[in-house]
Parts: sequence; C-alpha cells; structure tokens
Amino acid sequence: MPTNFTVVPVEDGTSSPDYDGRISAEDNKSSGLPGPYSGDETRGEDSPFISDRDWSSDRKNMALFEEEMDSTPMVSSLLNKLANYTNLTQGVADHEEAESEDGIKRVTVKGPQMGTFIGVYLPCVQSILGVILFLRLTWIVGTAGIMGSFAMVFMCCACTLLTAISMSAIATNGMVPAGGSYYMISRALGPEFGGAVGLCFYLGTTFAGSLYILGTIEIFLMYIMPNAEVFETREHNMRLYGTCCLASMVLVVFVGVKYVNKLALVFLSCVILSIMAIYAGVIRTAIQPPDVQICMLGDRLLGNQNFKCVKTEVIDNITYPTKLRELFCDGPFLNATCDEYFIQNNVTEMKGIPGLLSGVISHNLWGNYGPFGSLVEMRQQSEALQDYSNVNRPYVLNDITTYFTLMVGIFFPSVTGIMAGSNRSGDLRDPQRSIPTGTILAIITTSITYMSFVVLFGACIEGVLLRDKFGYSVNRIPVLGILAWPSPWIIVIGSFFSCCGAGLQSLTGAPRLLQAIAHDGIVPFLQVFGHSKFNGEPTWALLLTAVICEIGVLIASIDAVAPILSMFFLMCYLFVNLACAIQTLLGTPNWRPRFKFYHWSLSFLGMSLCLALMFVSSWYHALIAVVIAGCIYKYIEYRGAEKEWGDGIRGLSLNAARYALLKLEEAPPHTKNWRPQLLVLLSLDSDLAVKHPRLLSFTSQLKAGKGLTIICSVLQGTYMLRGTEAKRAERSMKTSMAVEKTKGFCHVVVCSNLRDGFSNLIQSAGLGGMKHNTVLIAWPNNWRQAEDTLTWKNFIETVRETTAAHQALLVAKNIDHFPSNAERLAEGTIDVWWIVHDGGLLMLLPFLLRQHKVWKKCKMRIFTVAHLDDNSIQMKNDLQVFLYQLRLDAEVEVVEMHERDISAFTYEKTLVMEQRCLLLKQMQLSRTEREREGHVFHQRGTKTPARHRERNSPASDQVHMTWTKDKLATERNRLREASAGVKDLFSMKPEWENLNQSNVRRMHTAVKLNEAVVNKSQGAHLVLLNMPGPPKNKDGDENYMEFLEVLMEGLDQVLLVRGGGREVITIYS
Repeated sequence: MPTNFTVVPVEDGTSSPDYDGRISAEDNKSSGLPGPYSGDETRGEDSPFISDRDWSSDRKNMALFEEEMDSTPMVSSLLNKLANYTNLTQGVADHEEAESEDGIKRVTVKGPQMGTFIGVYLPCVQSILGVILFLRLTWIVGTAGIMGSFAMVFMCCACTLLTAISMSAIATNGMVPAGGSYYMISRALGPEFGGAVGLCFYLGTTFAGSLYILGTIEIFLMYIMPNAEVFETREHNMRLYGTCCLASMVLVVFVGVKYVNKLALVFLSCVILSIMAIYAGVIRTAIQPPDVQICMLGDRLLGNQNFKCVKTEVIDNITYPTKLRELFCDGPFLNATCDEYFIQNNVTEMKGIPGLLSGVISHNLWGNYGPFGSLVEMRQQSEALQDYSNVNRPYVLNDITTYFTLMVGIFFPSVTGIMAGSNRSGDLRDPQRSIPTGTILAIITTSITYMSFVVLFGACIEGVLLRDKFGYSVNRIPVLGILAWPSPWIIVIGSFFSCCGAGLQSLTGAPRLLQAIAHDGIVPFLQVFGHSKFNGEPTWALLLTAVICEIGVLIASIDAVAPILSMFFLMCYLFVNLACAIQTLLGTPNWRPRFKFYHWSLSFLGMSLCLALMFVSSWYHALIAVVIAGCIYKYIEYRGAEKEWGDGIRGLSLNAARYALLKLEEAPPHTKNWRPQLLVLLSLDSDLAVKHPRLLSFTSQLKAGKGLTIICSVLQGTYMLRGTEAKRAERSMKTSMAVEKTKGFCHVVVCSNLRDGFSNLIQSAGLGGMKHNTVLIAWPNNWRQAEDTLTWKNFIETVRETTAAHQALLVAKNIDHFPSNAERLAEGTIDVWWIVHDGGLLMLLPFLLRQHKVWKKCKMRIFTVAHLDDNSIQMKNDLQVFLYQLRLDAEVEVVEMHERDISAFTYEKTLVMEQRCLLLKQMQLSRTEREREGHVFHQRGTKTPARHRERNSPASDQVHMTWTKDKLATERNRLREASAGVKDLFSMKPEWENLNQSNVRRMHTAVKLNEAVVNKSQGAHLVLLNMPGPPKNKDGDENYMEFLEVLMEGLDQVLLVRGGGREVITIYS
C-alpha cells in the first residue's frame, strides 16, 4: 500500500528557516555556507551511497571538521539518508510527487512487497517448466533411453545449479538493477565481456520467444485444430501461423506489459495443473492402466489412420481385406501382391501404456537412435534400413537424425529460466535473501521433476510410443495427454497457454534487456534502442526483437531452434561462473556477498560444464556463438564507450601485472629480449601544449606499439601551486599522444627546477623491472642565441645522468622536420655512421624504424671509418659477414680518414669557440654582480613585506632594480664594445699556440667527420651518429655543445645515439 510522506520545515533552534523550509539567503551569506543540495545531479554507479548532501546543521557542533563537510557527510546524516532509501520497482517512476493546496510537498513512495515464494520461486518454476517438457521429453526418453536421458538431465541441471550458486553470490554482492544477468556480467567482467554476453543473452531470450511461439503453433495445429492447415507441408503452416501469433503477441506487449503481468498467474496455474495431471496419471497406471492400444506390424509402429489393426476380417464367414491391407498391397483383393514385410509379419495390438508395474522399464533403459526417415521400431535393426519417407505406408518415421548430443541441445532450453528471479530484484522485499533461496529451490524442484519424469515415463510407456513424437499412432494425441489424468485436454490446453505465456514473457523481457544495454552506451549503434515511449515501453527495442524472433519462427522447427537457444544461454551461464570465479580468486575488497555457500572451484566446474555442453550439443553452433560474441567484444573494445565499473578483468590485469613485475625483478632481461623502453622528455610551451609533437610521432615509429613508452615533462614551481596545471598538462599530452598514435603512459612532475625534475624522472620513472632503458630528447636548437644558459646546461646534465644510470640516449636534431605518421617516405636511405661500438644500438634502431610503414621503403646503409693502419677491404668484408649473422640487410661502406695536419679552419673555429666561452663567462659574471648590487640596494632602500622580498629574490626570474641614467649608459657602452670585440676576432689571425690543444684535436675530429658525413649522407632521410660523451670537467660544457654542433652542421635530420653500456643485439637465435 502506498505510503505518504510529508516534507515539513524543521527548526534547529539556532536559525529560523523561511516559510519554504530553507535557510534564508542572508543567513547563508553571513555564515558562508553553501546552499542546500538540489538533487538534480545524476547519481553515478561509482557513488557508494545514494544520499543527498545536506548536513549544514552539523557544522556548529563539529567545527573541527567543517572543511571536510563540503565533500564528506557526517555519520548521523549518512545513516539518516540510508534509512530513508527504498529500492523500487524497475521500469516505474520512483516517486510520484503531488502538491497540496497548502503548498506542502507530499511524496508517495510505493515499496516492494514480494517475497521469496511469489517473487523468485514461482517465476523461476514457470520459466523452467515449458515447451520442451510437454512436447519433447517423452520423445527424448524413448530415443535416448532412461540412462541416457537421466545423464542428460543431470548434466543440464547440475550446470544450472552451479550457475545459480555463482549468480547468487554476484546478486547478493550489492544491488542488481535493470538488466539482470547482463548487469551482473558487465559489472563483474567489464563492458566488453558484458556487452558481448549481454547481447548473446538478448539473442537467446529472443530465440526463446521463437521457440515458445513454435510450440504454441505446433500444439494448435497438431492437437487442437488439425483441420486448420492451409499448406500441405507442416513447415509452411508453422511459418504462417507463427508469424500471425508473433504479430498478435507483439501487439499485446506494445499496448502494455501490465496485461501480460495480469495473465502471468493464469499461465502459471496451467503449468502446475498439467504437472499434477501427469503425476496423477502415473499413479493411475499402477492401479488401472489406461486402455490405449497401438498397432504394430512385426516390430514396426503403425500410424492410426482410421483402420482396423488386422490384415483381414471375416464377415458372414467371408474373408475381406481391410483398409490396412490395401495400404500394403497393390489392390483391394486377397490375391493382390503385397509388401514382403507385411506378408512375413503379423499385425498385433499392444498396450501403449502398460503401467508402472508392468516391467517395461527394462526395455527402455538404453537408447534407440536412428537416421532421418528411419522407422520407429521395437528394436533397432542391425541391417541398413530403407528410406521410407517417400513410400505410401502407414509407418511412423523419424523426422530427424537422432543422436545423444542432439538430444542435449534440444533438452537444455527446458532448464533455462533461472534468471527470472534476479531480473526482478527491484520488486523484492529482500533480494539478497530471496534470490539465492528462491532460485536454488526452484532448480532443485524442477530437477527432481525432470528426473522423476524420465524414470516414470520409461517405466509406464512403451518405447515405440515414446518415440512417436507427434502421437500419430494414437490419433494425434500427445503422449503426455494419454498418460495424464483425468483428460488429455488438460495437457493440451495447459501446454498451449504455458507456451503462450512464456512467449509473452520473452517478448517482454528481451526488449528491456536491449534497452539496458543501450542505456549503458557501450555499443554506439544501439543508442536508438534505448528510447522508449511515454509509458516506458522500449518501442524500438520491441520492433528489433520482433524482427529477430521472426527469423526463428521462419525456421519452423522446435528441434532446429532449440540448439541455437542453448548456445546463447550456455555462453551467458559460462560467463556468470567466470565472473564469480575471478572475483573470488582475486579477493577484491568489494567482493562481500551475503550468500556464503559458494567457492571458486564450483564456479570453475560450472564454467567447464557449460563449455563442454556447448560443444557437445552442437560444435558448429558453439563456434558461431563464440564468433558472434568475439566480434561484439572487439567492436566494443574498438568503438565502445570507455567505462570504469571496477570490473574483475581490470582486477585480473592488475594481479597479472603485479606478478609479471615481480618476475621481471628476478633477473635482468637477456640480450635477445632487449628492446628500447623509452622515456621521452618533452618540453611544454606557455599554454602547456607540446612543443615538439613530432617527437611523439618518432616514438610511435620507433616502437611500433611494442614495449614500454613513458612520456614525461617537468613544470617549474611547487606542486601546491601548480598541481592543477600539471593535471591540465597531462591531459594536453594525452591528447597529443592520441593524435600522434603513441601508446604509452604520460606523467608531469612539478619540481623547484627543471634539472632536478629531469633527474628525478631518469632515476625513478617506471616500476620494478618495467623501467625505461633509453631516454629520448630533442636537441636544443638555437642554444647559442638563448639568453638563459640553463637550456644547454640542463641538456648536458641529462646526458651525464643517463650515462651514470647506464641508460641509452637518443637526441633528435630538427625533430620538427621528421616525418609524421601519415607520411610514406619514398625510396631513400637511413644512414648509420658506426664510429665506436655502443652495444649494437646504432644498427638495431634502423631495423626497428623500418618495421613501421613510414620508413618501410627506406634502405639501410652502414658507414664505418678506417684509419691509416686499417685494411679497409678486410673491414668491409668483416662487417658484411657480421651483418649477415645479425640478419640485417644493409649496404656497407668504409670511409678512409687519413691523419692530416690540422687545418687553419679548425684553429679558427677553436679560437672563436674559446673566445666566445670567455666572453660569455664575463658577461655572466657581470650580470651576477649587477643582480647582487641591485638586490643589496633594494634591501637597504626599501622595506617590503617578507613575501614581497621572496618574490624579488635573486633566484627569481625577474629582478627589480633602481638604475641611474649615467650608470645605464655606461653599461650599454661596455656591452657594445664587447660585442665589437667578438666581431673583430673573425678578421684577426689568432695566436694558435695559446689554444687548448685538446679542444683543437676535438674540433679537428668534429670537422673532418662532419665533412665525410655531409659528403656521403646529406641526402639521407635520417642520419644516425655515435654521440661522444660529455667532458668530466664541467668547465668544458659549452665546448662540448660546440663540438656536437659542428659534428651535425649541414645535416637536416640527425639522431645522436649513445649506448647504455650493454649489448643489445646478438647473432644467436
């Protein structure tokens, strides 16, 4: 009964609320409290509770926690909200609000009232006991035998029982809203598995509707109105009447599901009455077996076509041929030629139902299978049987080829329907208690029913009558109808309405399941099916369901539709068991089901049994179902919306990653497993955008999606002040990575200075054994013109720290000129200048680049340098052999560089370099003195707050100083004279003997090597060079930058490579 709640103002004694129950705006403004929660926000699934945030009254007594109250509730407020929460009926509006005349809002809440028996047990029993029981179980028992049928029923019921145990654990681990099994699987295994299995379950439910409709029409045409057939073939009649029945059912569901719910009790009553009638008939056979005679010709069963079961009859002492004889002979005469089997065997009548105590059970223990068109006989003949399907004889024939695995596929739909209780969790008073209890009791009840029926049918009915699928031998009366008491019409009418009700339930549930999948947004093309009309009916989903259901109806055979239905349900049950097993094995903290009688081994056994039944019943149907689910999985993974539901697959990935990381820690990687695990150090502009996006392109080309890639950058400052900017920078980097198709991880750190930030990243990036072994950075272009020397100093420190960390270093010059991922380089070369052995990294990098489609057409050339004492011919041969052993295709060339006298050009460049270094040191020293002088003057002449003094400290980028006009003019003249002195150096002849001879030799090497590289590789798409190490003495840092600049002068796209001190390529397999 609905309960009315009245929302009235409550005074707390400290502030008087206005007439509408809210604190006045002036009180809010003076107290600084935010306004009350509006309730308009959508509560997501990630919210642990469903409650409003209005706990401002707690602030005065809990002032110590007032800052936390904006984001976390007090316990008293939380418990109050939870106490008022109600889980309402699904598909119905949660609250019906009405305004009374006095302006007070009244909320009507309709709480769930159903218990275990009404809400779970009876719906499950009604869903499980259905069309297969009434139309096929006797035929299955007669064909497979009591032993085979019992084993079949036991396997199928054990599968559903184990699945129910797993489902009970999942269903009691929190609320299960609309979607039922789809919701359980998707939230336990993730959107990909959930969407794939959810759609398979939807298809299974839809084809179940087809099965029930075909069962309804079979009962109607075979037993109720046989004269209503329009076509000669049974299949065409099934298609015609099935389509009409489907249209009428869709119309009923479209008008309103409430009519279906009102008829549910009627349909359930039909099932129960039919079951009771069967048991009553079995008991009657023990007392007085029914007088049901079947006609046999030898061992062969004859269909009753209104003839007497004798060959001849005597009337007035005259023998006349019967109608039966005419069917087996050429004419209506006693001397007509007759069928040989008809002549050799007698025609006899025998009881079709000899009774429970007759001992017929011994004859029905084992199976009696036969091919299509074979005769229904007492015993299977050893010789090959003739095909009698086109012979005009009154034999009862097998309409399909029968074997045990087919029987399993046909029977399994009779044990489905165990999800009926979990799908109604919103209608239950206590779903966490009702779902396990009701579902398991329903399965036990129906399993006992099926097993008892298998034994009782085999003990009461002759085997040939059991194998008469459509009751041809007993005037087209169902075999169960003959057994039932008091009338066969109880079974006929009961099974008819049972199939009608089950079909309506399927057409009601399937569209809502599709609507739940569409609402989650994980399958983009299903978005349209999430819409519904004004009363909540999913119209478009219902239309799609009707179309798919029509496909099943056009198959026009229960025996053909049942295995398809079995595949989809078995796949759904398989993943329910998998979900429970994974959650149990992972030991997720949120895995706390109230149902305690489960174990991962039971779930694993149920999963294995489902998989076995899939391939046992029909391996090709199983493959089709797996392919459909796999395609849906890959589609959702590729195009579906990203969802984070805390699923078990993600937890499994975390556990697998942890295990793999621990294994990687046990030993360093072997040379054969070495690949560049990149740490890419990016620079960001003032807008926190990536300065060199082509660095990301080159990363993806070098990695080709393999291995580890960490994209990092550093912001200068403190995390408290720039934490938000760091998050925004990460989002910007992720966007750039997506555009450049770079797969990896990105991270932005905030540090007091860039040098320490890069140092920390080089030392600590990665986790455990999954750490980077190679650092990729861009060459600092225009470092000579930069006013701040920190750019190139940080670069050199990065080189030193990667060397100290035994990590490889890649430096890309003119990275903005490198090809993008969309480009396709035509015929060209990647030139490798192998000066010193660095572990083979120089030769490995071009091989990796050529795996990418951008560099695929480029050829690899390797140049090495020969000195005066080297045999260049032998070097070339040795290098070719070495490359052959390394399985690398490359052209080899040896460049001879003889020792020559150092040229004047080299001395000139060395002199300019040293003079420039000296000048810059003087200018830096002068600048430092000016900053110090201005800082002292500022401290003495002004009195500023401490915070202002910190902002104007020498460590800051901006220094505010007070200069006089004369002092400023003197400083400008001094700088102008210094610049003029630099210009004069180019025209004067230096004193060469005063130069540092080490610098002269290094410059000589850089100049000569640059000449050779430019001469050979100026037109190459990419040039790889050994990168010399930095000087140990930091005074020569700028000279080192000059050497590298000279080395790369005249080249466009250059990659400097410095090995990490270990071999990275091997000739062994």
